[in-house]
Amino acid sequence: MELSKFLSELLQAYAGPGLTLVSFAAATLLPFSSEAALMGAIWSGLSPGEAVFWASIGNCAACAFNYSLGYWFGKKIEERISESKTYSGWAEKMSRWGYWALGFSFLPFVGDPITVLSGFFRQKFWIFVLIVFSLRILRYLALAYGFRP
Repeated sequence: MELSKFLSELLQAYAGPGLTLVSFAAATLLPFSSEAALMGAIWSGLSPGEAVFWASIGNCAACAFNYSLGYWFGKKIEERISESKTYSGWAEKMSRWGYWALGFSFLPFVGDPITVLSGFFRQKFWIFVLIVFSLRILRYLALAYGFRP
């Protein structure tokens, strides 16, 4: 079964909790849009407040999961790639931009890898949570209340 069809069916069958699972999957490196799922849930009858709540739980939990992956596997991977030009470039960018890089964590395509890199480079988790979770929730609020049919 195609991933997007499976996630759409999950959303339809389980409403809010389904939106949480879809939003979690979308915030990992899977190619699926939690924004589309949020709007689909609202257009299907879920209130904007409920949709933001459920999507935020899943999306923020996945961001914490991504951070954890980077944190747990970072040192093992770093030993293997420390001589890589790509690694050197990312390390330099993360050291230069630091927590400011988290300001881009809500963006499609680049946001989820930034959450992994934040853990990889051992940024403080409480700052990560404050910035990333706030931006993700604000994005959902803007979509839910700004683009209603």
